[in-house]
Amino acid sequence: MSSNVLQTPIEYLKGVGPGRATLLRQELSINTFQDLLHLFPNRYIDRTQYHKIGQLVNTGAEVQIIGTITHVSLVDQKRGKRLVAEFSDDTGSMELVWFRGHKWIKQSLKTGVPLVAFGRLTQFKGQFSMAHPELELQSEHQQQLRTALQPLYPSTEKLSKSGVSNRLMNQLTAQLIQEHLGPSLDPLPEHLISRLKLMDQRQALMQIHFPTDHNALARAQFRLKFEELFFIQLQLLRKNLIHKKKIKGYQFTQVGTLFNTFFEQHLPFKLTPAQKRVIKEIRQDLGAGAQMNRLLQGDVGSGKTIVAFMSVLLALDNGFQACILAPTEILSVQHYNGLLEYCKKLNISISLLTGSTKASERKPLLEALKSGELQILVGTHALLENRVVFKNLGLAIIDEQHRFGVAQRSKLWHKNEFPPNVLVMTATPIPRTLAMSLYGDLDISVIDTLPPGRKPIKTVHRFDNNRLKVFGFIRQEIAKGRQVYIVYPLIQESQALDYKDLMDGYESIVREFPSPKYQVSILHGQMNSADKDFEMQRFASGQTQIMVATTVIEVGVNVPNASVMIIESAERFGLSQLHQLRGRVGRGADQSYCILMSGNKLSDDARERLQTMVATNDGFEISEADLRLRGPGDLMGTQQSGVLQLKIADIVKDAETLKLARSYAQEVLREDPDLNKPEHTGVRHTLAAIFKFKNIWHHIS
Repeated sequence: MSSNVLQTPIEYLKGVGPGRATLLRQELSINTFQDLLHLFPNRYIDRTQYHKIGQLVNTGAEVQIIGTITHVSLVDQKRGKRLVAEFSDDTGSMELVWFRGHKWIKQSLKTGVPLVAFGRLTQFKGQFSMAHPELELQSEHQQQLRTALQPLYPSTEKLSKSGVSNRLMNQLTAQLIQEHLGPSLDPLPEHLISRLKLMDQRQALMQIHFPTDHNALARAQFRLKFEELFFIQLQLLRKNLIHKKKIKGYQFTQVGTLFNTFFEQHLPFKLTPAQKRVIKEIRQDLGAGAQMNRLLQGDVGSGKTIVAFMSVLLALDNGFQACILAPTEILSVQHYNGLLEYCKKLNISISLLTGSTKASERKPLLEALKSGELQILVGTHALLENRVVFKNLGLAIIDEQHRFGVAQRSKLWHKNEFPPNVLVMTATPIPRTLAMSLYGDLDISVIDTLPPGRKPIKTVHRFDNNRLKVFGFIRQEIAKGRQVYIVYPLIQESQALDYKDLMDGYESIVREFPSPKYQVSILHGQMNSADKDFEMQRFASGQTQIMVATTVIEVGVNVPNASVMIIESAERFGLSQLHQLRGRVGRGADQSYCILMSGNKLSDDARERLQTMVATNDGFEISEADLRLRGPGDLMGTQQSGVLQLKIADIVKDAETLKLARSYAQEVLREDPDLNKPEHTGVRHTLAAIFKFKNIWHHIS
């Protein structure tokens, strides 16, 4: 079937028409023949099995029974009536029930003729019944049965009420395949099909809708999943290749005095093998002459900042400026304070620019930036303003990039003749499969080990009735000179309730830990910046021993002396947020602890989240568990949840297929970067169609 035929509007398929087309568009986003062809069944039922009424077992399963209707009646109930038909075979009888559509259903019911009833079985007071069954004459049923496994398609209540049944969807799909699915050029190259022993595309589409057996179905599913993931990966990898060819970057050829002096004299600790590997990858990128576009993943405390600073030194050694862009003021101040000490030792000029930078400080800062006198600028979104002009910005480091939109990032690009080299950092470990699919067009570096001397944080789960013991433990830690965080959940829909929870918690802590012996800070989103900074400063300097806060302390607070993190109502937090909060402690040399407090009633998901946190400190393991529990849409946040609306593949369940698809896409592009070889004609045509018709794959990344 040619891609042009596939793009025919769905109303032109026999049996659809304008009314049904509107419904299919609204309910299932089916606009074209292709959309219907790619509406894959949710599951399949084995329609070769028939049950006897006298041998039925109440499993709640869907069953198929051959029998006859002996009697039909309308029965009064609290609201309206229900239509009941007595259905019998040679072993007993049961009820078929309809709660709506009585009039036309009653007219269509035939008594005394053999029928096949199919539906979900229920039992009430020993009597079996089937609500809204599918009914067929046995004679027609035997003629129509094309395959042993009958497909069940996604549907909605509105479609069912409007008569667009599973049987109709089945018929429409069958007709589409019979009339329009002719021989066509396979999108995948022949060498790939034979090496992986794949079904051809036409056969796979027929078998996915009307499988002849379980083996054929499994092969069809694998073929179509592989194809979908292959083209996603091919696009991302090509985007990266084209980017490197077309977008010239500033080339850093020197590894100069600043880099070497820092490495030899001022490095605060020995680099881990992972940090050395990542610096090497960045150096290779910066020396290549194409714009660097690299994602640096590293868990909380893995030493990303040192790697970022050494990358900055490479830019400075080559006569360029650098900037570090952070999503919040707290985080940008922390980056600035952390680097200031190193910069003083190396005689490097560094400044901070945020929304609260005074106008009197801003003017000389901007002038120094424009003249090139200012070498490093750290800041928030304020860096993106038009009046912020660099002399020669060579490297832009973006922290927690998922908090910046594409439009914001492109502003950085346009501050120069060439776009600066870009290093994107994240402390949110992204599962490998998700990173391949969301950031597959970026080069990815991972720091997967912690610096030496860091002790793993001990994590325990305690129920609310253990609270007094937890308070006793807090006293012991404070007596050793340590500090404690106590964090309450923050759920946007219920700010008033959250605030009450926090204030109730704060009052009980102040009662339990009275002044002057203990000092308690409080931090929440309704405070203004000055008050937040004041409280944070008191805690950071050790004037207060306990910080009661909402999740505003999740990112960007570095207090090495804080050794205990207590998370209240921990069951209300997601895994990645629990992991981020835990990362606020364990920053010094002392043993640190994370205590997850929860109520006694826990859902299965909540229990699994808490057990995962207790079992591991590994952010990547946690992110994999999070992906399994929540799925890719939720994990990436609402603004990106449409990114991976795949038609058949599932990046959690099909992780191995995804890795396979990426490796083959890499191989194809290695051998034929422009896809000009005759054997890649199908690949080239499919990519062209994806762009032309804006299919799902076009929207990835």
